[in-house]
Amino acid sequence: MASSLSFILALLLAIAATDAVTVHLLNKCPYTVWPGAVPVGGGSRLDPGQVAAIQVPPGTAAGRIWGRTGCNFDASGHGSCATGDCGGVLACAAGGKPPTTLAEYTLGKGGSPDFYDISLVDGFNVPMSFGPTGGSCHAISCAADINAKCPPELKVDGGCSSACLKFGTPQYCCTPPLTPSTCGPTDYSRFFKGHCPDAYSYAYDDKSSTFTCPVGSDYQLTFCP
Repeated sequence: MASSLSFILALLLAIAATDAVTVHLLNKCPYTVWPGAVPVGGGSRLDPGQVAAIQVPPGTAAGRIWGRTGCNFDASGHGSCATGDCGGVLACAAGGKPPTTLAEYTLGKGGSPDFYDISLVDGFNVPMSFGPTGGSCHAISCAADINAKCPPELKVDGGCSSACLKFGTPQYCCTPPLTPSTCGPTDYSRFFKGHCPDAYSYAYDDKSSTFTCPVGSDYQLTFCP
């Protein structure tokens, strides 16, 4: 009986692994990027030209992947990053410290599609493209050097902050008393949108920034596309 249960469990695990979605990572930047990923993937190091992959179970919700820069970790995986740090560890268990260019996804299951986007709501640190492989669905690109063009009041070491993070007011953060119907784009969000039209530029930028693809698609994320 025990051996039969072990066989069934192994079979179910094998089926789940087969159904997993692969997110391919490629670093085309001239510098090292340390991808952080939650709730699946943790963290890794990608030198220029290197590739990696993350296996994500179907149905995974609120997935996030971002690039960290200026990192230094010891043999135990403890250290820090100049941008995108996730609590001083290589294997992230929480989101990165903004500003970060953020790839977000929720994988469908059954008849539900995948949802994915690139978000600049928390600012920008590394150029990025993100989307399904195979060309059947839209790939998002945010390849502009926003750091070099960042307004002086939003500039931080290694990145470009959002106006919400910088000023913390309802106008920029879409917090009460503002609502989705009364909080619109600002000059600062238009700056980000102008350089990366497909990316989220503020909290309610859904209509032009959220994309879908049939369930089961693999994905490609490229730093400095």
